[in-house]
This record gives sequence, structure tokens and C-alpha cells, in this order.
Amino acid sequence: MIDVPIHPGIAAHLDDMVGLRRQIHAHPELGYEEEQTSALVAERLARWGYTVHRGLGGTGVVGTLTVGAGGKRLGLRADMDALPMTETTGLPWASRQPGRMHACGHDGHTATLLAAAQVLAASRAFSGTLNLIFQPAEEGLMGAKRMVEEGLFERFPCDAVYAYHNEPGFPAGRFGFLAGPIYSSSDTAVITIEGKGGHGAMPHTTVDPVVVAAHLILALQTLVSREVDPNDMAVVTVGSVHAGQAPNVIPNTAELKLTIRARRPEVRALLRDRITAMAQAQAAVHGATARVDYQWKMPPCVNDAGATAFAHEVALRTMGERALIPDMAPLQASDDFAFMLNEVPGCYFIVGNGDGTPGNGPGCMVHNTGYDFNDEILPSTASYWVSLVQAYLR
Repeated sequence: MIDVPIHPGIAAHLDDMVGLRRQIHAHPELGYEEEQTSALVAERLARWGYTVHRGLGGTGVVGTLTVGAGGKRLGLRADMDALPMTETTGLPWASRQPGRMHACGHDGHTATLLAAAQVLAASRAFSGTLNLIFQPAEEGLMGAKRMVEEGLFERFPCDAVYAYHNEPGFPAGRFGFLAGPIYSSSDTAVITIEGKGGHGAMPHTTVDPVVVAAHLILALQTLVSREVDPNDMAVVTVGSVHAGQAPNVIPNTAELKLTIRARRPEVRALLRDRITAMAQAQAAVHGATARVDYQWKMPPCVNDAGATAFAHEVALRTMGERALIPDMAPLQASDDFAFMLNEVPGCYFIVGNGDGTPGNGPGCMVHNTGYDFNDEILPSTASYWVSLVQAYLR
């Protein structure tokens, strides 16, 4: 853990912050079902003097606080939803909801922003408008997109917007900033191959969709290696294959599910066009057909250069060089905060959650049943939020 200065107000409420994080962790809620979490957030914000707005994006919460005569407006976002997974950590604060757990650290994101909100409301050591955005449904359901479409920035204008994600694999408490793309896009393709089923002993009377699927899976491996510029980033992964149930029956259909990632819009479009064309061509060669349900989901998170430089400078000034990740590089993860960054200049940064041996706890990667948010990074991250707000809203 990096030893950095902790804001006195955050230090005074450290036990409360940890307790709140663990309370949220023990009661996870899936996307658009965050009723208990959003009620907790709204109650705390109202208690501290924020004007609270509920219902944007379904279960979203926005807390607004205007102090002084400053005209600048700043937005900070935290996500609240959990994942449909069964926790295996065995921790005292482990999920009490079977099949649901905070496997991505949104409990920690929410707790740190609430801790900063309490300190900022008590001190009022800024001038301007602070909009705290507690977003539902980040995990593939695009709650950020829904909030934007329902008028987030029309109702709560922001000159800049910031968010972070904890990142296992990096030293605990180190901050990573990068101008330009920091997270990749994330799209999904569901390919259904229609053949002609029949008896497994008489394949000549069928059009075997399993064979088509096998050829297509191999063909897709050449897409990145032979059609995408080596200077660009792209990922095409076939994560699910389903066809038939019996060993002696050739099924009528086979289904492939793909995740597709890129950083540039041109590459993202290329992958869509070529995956569709390859699926249909491979099917046609074998006398089958292919339907491609290509689902545009999350664009890449692209950080504004000025907003990123500002965030980096605040971290450097308040925590020192030792708290920064040197030579930060883009990551292949995705986050729907991208939709907010498409509307308002801002910065999405990471905070190391620990680089220990993967297993249970902080060394475990996200979206894993053994993951837990590292409570040791709560005070430094909450302190950074306070410093960022006070620096931006001088």
C-alpha cells in the first residue's frame, strides 16, 4: 500500500466508510434493481445537505451542492450495481444474496464518493456546483447511456466529469492517468448458423452447422492478425458455442457468442463488417445460412487531454510521484462511463487494488467469485476526490 497523505476529514470517518462499503457489499443488487443502495445513497446525501434527485436512469441518484458564487460545475460518477455471481470469499461481509455479488468493486466506488461527499458538505471549501452521479446498471446494461438519454447533463450541467475504477494487478493505492483512450469499446455478436439436421450416421443428408461453426471460429482468428493494422488494438473472442445435445444427432442450428473490443471507431466498424461477412460467407460455402445479431454496446473511454492533465496534476501535488503509475497504458476493459465522456470533457482513471497473488481478496481480478474491494485504498481515493473538487471549484 502506498503511504500518502489522508485528508483529516476522511481519516475522522474511516471506520464509517469501511463499514458502509462492507454493508453495500453484503447486500448486492443487480442493474436497475439498486433500490436499497440508491435509497441509502439518497438518505446520506440529503442528511449532509445535498439536493437529491432520484429516478434518473431508473434507480440513479444525483446529489447537487452549490457553494459560493463560482460558476463552474463539476460531475463525479460512481457506479452501484453488482454481478449475477455467487461469492466464494467466505468473508464476514460476503454477499448475503445467493447468485449476486459485488465482484467489480462498485461497492468501493460508491463508498469513496459518499465519504468525499460528507467531507465536502461539512467543509464547503469550494465555490461552484458539485454534481455527484450515482449510476445504476454499469455491468453491460448501459445505465450511463440511459442517464444521458434521460437528460443527465441538461438537468445537471457539468463542465467536466470524472470517474475511476479499482484495478487489480496494480499496486494498491497507485493512480493511473492517460489522455486519449484508456478503456476499449465492448460489442457483442450473436451468430446463429442455420443448417439441416439429421442422423449423425448419415451426415451426407444434412447441412452440418457444427462444421460451419468450426470453420468460422478458425477464420475469425485471422481477423485481428491479418486485417487489423498491427499498430491498432483489437480483440475478437468467441466466448460461447452451443449446438445440439446428443452425440448421434446433427442439430439444425449452432450459435456462437462473441465479444469484440477496439479503441478506434474505424477498427470497431471494420470488425463489425468483417465478422458479418465472414459468418455469411462461411455458411454459404457449406450450404447453410448465418444470421448475425451485432450489438453495439459501449464505445471506448476516451479521456480529454486537458481534464486528464488536470487530474494528474492534482494527484501529483497532493500525493506525490510515488502514488502514480508510471507509463500508464490503455487497458482492454470497458465501461459505460464512455457515454458520459462523449458528452462532457472528462477523465476516467484507475486506482490499483493490489498486485498480490490472484485468489481471494485484493489480488483477485474483477468478475471473479473470489474478488473483494481493497479497503486499504478507500481513504486515499476518497481524499483524492476531495482534493480534485477543491482544486477544480476554487
